[in-house]
Amino acid sequence: MISLLDIRARVADGTLSAADAIQTARERIAARDPVIGAVLRTAPEATAPESGPLAGIAVGIKDIIDTADMATESGSEIYAGWRPRADAAIVSRLRALGAVPLAKTATTAFAGLDPAATVNPHNPGHTPGGSSSGSAAAVAAGMLPLALGTQTGGSVIRPAAFCGIAAIKPSFRLLPTVGVKTFSWALDTVGLFGASVADIAHALALIADRPGIEAPAPGHPRLALCLQDFAGSADADALAALDHAARAAERAGAVLRDLVLPEPFARAWAAHPTVQDFEARQALAWEYAEHREALPPVLRGQLDRAQDLSAADYDAARRESHRARRLLKELFADVDAILTVSSVGRAPKGLGSTGDARFNRLWTLMGVPCVTVPVPGDGLPLGVQVIARFGDDGRALAVARMIEGALARA
Repeated sequence: MISLLDIRARVADGTLSAADAIQTARERIAARDPVIGAVLRTAPEATAPESGPLAGIAVGIKDIIDTADMATESGSEIYAGWRPRADAAIVSRLRALGAVPLAKTATTAFAGLDPAATVNPHNPGHTPGGSSSGSAAAVAAGMLPLALGTQTGGSVIRPAAFCGIAAIKPSFRLLPTVGVKTFSWALDTVGLFGASVADIAHALALIADRPGIEAPAPGHPRLALCLQDFAGSADADALAALDHAARAAERAGAVLRDLVLPEPFARAWAAHPTVQDFEARQALAWEYAEHREALPPVLRGQLDRAQDLSAADYDAARRESHRARRLLKELFADVDAILTVSSVGRAPKGLGSTGDARFNRLWTLMGVPCVTVPVPGDGLPLGVQVIARFGDDGRALAVARMIEGALARA
C-alpha cells in the first residue's frame, strides 16, 4: 500500500515531485486495476499542484460524489455519462489542499446493497464489501494513498475491514455532503480510507481544518469492550481478532472493561432500517418513479417495501435514535472509547453480496466517529472498530493509532 505520510515527507524534502507522485498513481492503476475493477475512470492529464499540504496525493472519489472533470454515474445506467457542472464541496476542499482527485471509484448502485464488479485484492473470489467497494480496494491494492467513501449503514468500516486497511467514518456532518448523491440525509456520512490510521488522521485533520484531530491518546485510555449482543453473534475469527486487539491495547497501557449496551440501544439498532428506507424512498423518488425497472433488484425491492412506511413509523424510529444518543453521552462519561468488531467476520466468498452491516449501523445512527484498525493474521483480513463520543474524532483516531502500534509490536 502507499502511505500518504510517506509521500508527503518525500515531496516536502524534495526527493519526490508532486507530479511524479501523481504519475506513479496513474501507472499503478493501469497495472493493477484490470484485475481488481476498483477504478471506473481517471481524470484528464493536468499539471499537478506542487504546493499545498496534500500536494502529491492522488485521491479516489466514490462515484456518488460529484466531480466536474469526470462523470458521476452513481453506479447506475440511469446516470451513464452524467457530468456535473461543479465539484462536490469535499472535492473542492481536496483541490484547495493541493491533492489531485484522480479516479472515480466503483460503488454499488446509489450506494445500495447490489454488488459492484470490484473484487477483493486479497482474493478475487471474495467480496471487497460495499458500497464503497472501489475506494477500499484501490487503497488496499496500492493504487491510491487516499480515497473517499460514504457510510449509511456500514459502507466505510466494513469494506475497509474486508480489504485490510484503515478507515474512518467521522462524526456526522464533520465532512460536507453537498454534491454527494443522497440515500438517507440523517445517516449519510463521508469517510476516508488509507494505508494506516496515521494517514487518515492526517488527511482528516487537513480536510476538516481541525489540527487537534491529530492529538495523542490519553496515557491510559479507558476502553469498553462491547459485543452488541442484540445484533447477533460475530464469527469466531472476528471475536478472536477483537480479543487480540484488546490484549494488545492492555499491554500498551489501556484500561479495559466490558460494556453491555442497555435495551434502548437494541431498539435504536432495530430502528435504523426504518430511518434509512423512509428517507431513501424520498431521496430516490425520481429514479423509482421514472426508472424503476433500471434499478438493481435488491434496491428495487427495498424501495418497493419502503412505500409502505408511514410518517408515524419514521417519527417513532427517530425518537428511538434520539433516546439512544442521549444515553450514549452518559456512557462516554466513564470511557474514552468503545472497542468492538468491524464486521461479522472475514469477507464472504463470492461476489453476490457485499456483506452484513449489523455491527456498524447502530454507530452510524448515533452519528459518532468510528475507526477500523486492521488486525494482522493469516487468511483474509479482519478489523476491529474504535468508537468515540460525538465530535471526538481525534480521540477515536488516537486510540486506534495506539492499538495499531500495539498490534504491530505483538
